[in-house]
Amino acid sequence: MTATNGKRKIRYAVVGLGWFAQEAALPSFVHAKNSELVALVSDDPIKSEELSKKYGIEHTYSYEEYEDCLASGEIDAVYIALPNHLHCDYTVRAANQAIHVLCEKPMAVTEQECEAMIKAANDNNVKLMIAYRLHLEEANLQAVEIIRSKQIGEPRIFNSVFSQQVEEGNIRLRNVTGGGTLYDIGIYCINAVRYLFQDEPIEVFAVAANKGEQRFSEVEEMTSVTLRFPNERLATFTCSFGGANVSTYQVVGTKGDLRVEPAYPWQGEIKHYLTINGETQERTFEDHDQLAAEFTYFSDCILQDKDPEPSGTEGLIDVSIIQALYQSIEMDKPVQIQTRDRHQRPTSTQAIELPPAEKKPDLIHAASPSGES
Repeated sequence: MTATNGKRKIRYAVVGLGWFAQEAALPSFVHAKNSELVALVSDDPIKSEELSKKYGIEHTYSYEEYEDCLASGEIDAVYIALPNHLHCDYTVRAANQAIHVLCEKPMAVTEQECEAMIKAANDNNVKLMIAYRLHLEEANLQAVEIIRSKQIGEPRIFNSVFSQQVEEGNIRLRNVTGGGTLYDIGIYCINAVRYLFQDEPIEVFAVAANKGEQRFSEVEEMTSVTLRFPNERLATFTCSFGGANVSTYQVVGTKGDLRVEPAYPWQGEIKHYLTINGETQERTFEDHDQLAAEFTYFSDCILQDKDPEPSGTEGLIDVSIIQALYQSIEMDKPVQIQTRDRHQRPTSTQAIELPPAEKKPDLIHAASPSGES
């Protein structure tokens, strides 16, 4: 850990330099005052050279040199922004070198991989956090408080649409890398209803659709999902790689409803439309640097020796639900799932509001897909 003005900073290596790392993560360190970007890991030498110059990074490594990075003594934590199928391997290797891990979602591709990541973190006494940035974002956390306070009565229905056009050749469209609508964007809908209902689904059903375009030869074009929760509450959502940019959810209660739009962006304003007894109130939440909030929070957990929320268990639950949904698609019938006790839930006390991130930095060897990450 480095010391600046008497305050310790957690030193990070960013592993994987795709569009989201470049556009959202790297620029955010300027606002994360307890965090410092000190190393980059990528197999693209041009990315490494140009980005290290831009951000004043002294240490760059290829993927083959990852172990050297972990053992260098230069870093305290890694931010893993690799394709989904690599999350487990790179997390376990970091944990085994006593390096803390902030891993992008989905946590991994299978429950077994998630469990291996949790075990490695526990065995080596390191912090593991899954990058659910909305657990620190004010609009979504205020939605949690509105539902919990029964302003709309008893919540009965959750409905969401999350769609975007993903261009052919994008890694999200490859099966071998853990692509697909549920892992990539459906996870937002699943996680949102879990923190809004403050509960876990007990039965799931899903159908996939694909009109046969070449870009959807490996993964589904879109998926529609129904989740049954205790107390006979229902959640539905549709996620699509072949629709216009839409990002919204609505929670309907016995006395009113709350609509959030856009629901899942990593930058820009978010709006609430709260309707009670036929009267609608609109509230706008300003743009904040969500990635800087994540780094700030995770670094604080390391410095204060606190268990991060969202934890590995949070990531594991979403992956187990996604696996059950794909099982439902294959079997063409509902699948019952084993509920896990989950006592930790995001609350408004976790909100971290930092200035907006740099707008649209130039991307190096990375194509930005349409829509949010």
